[in-house]
Amino acid sequence: MHSLKDELAYFFSGKGMPYAKVSMMVAIVVTLLFTAVFSNNYAKDVPVAVIDLDNSKFSHELVEQIDTSPYIKIKDVLNVPVSPKELLYHDSHLAVLYLPNGLEKNRYSNSKNNIGIFYDNTNAAQTGHLKAALNTIIAIENLKIGSEQVGALGLSSEQTEAIMHNISLNDRELFNPTDSSSNSTCLGFLYFFGSMFMVFATIGMIPRLRLEHKWQEELLQGNPFSLMLRLVPYVISLTGSLIVGLCILRVVGDLNFAGNYLLLLLSILMLSVSVGLMSLFFGWGAANPGVAISKMILFIPAGFILGGASGPLNILPFWAQTLSNIFPLVWGYRLSRDVILRGASFMECGREIGGFMLYIGILAALICLRFYRNQQALLAEEGGFPQEELSPETL
Repeated sequence: MHSLKDELAYFFSGKGMPYAKVSMMVAIVVTLLFTAVFSNNYAKDVPVAVIDLDNSKFSHELVEQIDTSPYIKIKDVLNVPVSPKELLYHDSHLAVLYLPNGLEKNRYSNSKNNIGIFYDNTNAAQTGHLKAALNTIIAIENLKIGSEQVGALGLSSEQTEAIMHNISLNDRELFNPTDSSSNSTCLGFLYFFGSMFMVFATIGMIPRLRLEHKWQEELLQGNPFSLMLRLVPYVISLTGSLIVGLCILRVVGDLNFAGNYLLLLLSILMLSVSVGLMSLFFGWGAANPGVAISKMILFIPAGFILGGASGPLNILPFWAQTLSNIFPLVWGYRLSRDVILRGASFMECGREIGGFMLYIGILAALICLRFYRNQQALLAEEGGFPQEELSPETL
């Protein structure tokens, strides 16, 4: 009983992780927030690009019919040949429909039509409803073609069978045709656990400096950039560990690496820096490192869930996909899919790299603002100006 009494005193002292609050917060977040995030039970309005080389009345009608499906949204229609891979970069489309030349001619001459469909298979779960919807639409179109011509021409059973299968859908799964876990689940967990343990190592940095009585010296003699430089060994360690993990997945597993090595290194380095900066920001006002670690749940698991590593992104509502951009892992997953699996080049990843750098700049600016605010508060206190007692949260 003495041990229990002692532990209860520590439990409510505020010196360790406030587990009573954290456990309640976890229950509320999981039941309320994620219920809203995963409110859709199917992939709605999956973005699809169409390469329409026939550009005929029939091809336009077919595209319009496909667009009426609740599972599909025709995002772009192109009338010139384009590599399907380029249209799948940045998760901008999940499939590319290829309508060849002579589609309308073959439709009315009872010749066979072959339509190509290229699926982004970086996550096999994200195209399931799309495949079913397209197959249903093509079957209905074939039935309509057959009913129009069989009754009018009085054809034989063999000719009827050929007409009833006028349009055939030839699909091809890109980037991960074998549904390998190395290209999806293992890759996702590698980034998740690597980032999580870096946060464990860095989120208590400022509370540790405060407990070691070094924080005032850092504020008075240093600057926010010297504070951020403390992240260098952690950034190098995370970058190196992720590269080693990817090498193991490539050699031992069957990781499909199709990109540029330098671009991969840049993307991992930016992920490491952004995780470190976010970790500093969230752990800033904690009373001690133990309390700071509890704040990890605010941005690492959410990035894993909303980054497309644990499930398809297209089942998330639009607001959740927009909100996901505040988490560093989301940017890391997005770039890793483009570089590692889709083989995108520097120019093709330019928009994502620029956005990621802007995101890192915003995090660094927030840390600078908070640092100078704390510095001014400390100078005001030491200069004898009226100042309220400085708490760990203020500093």
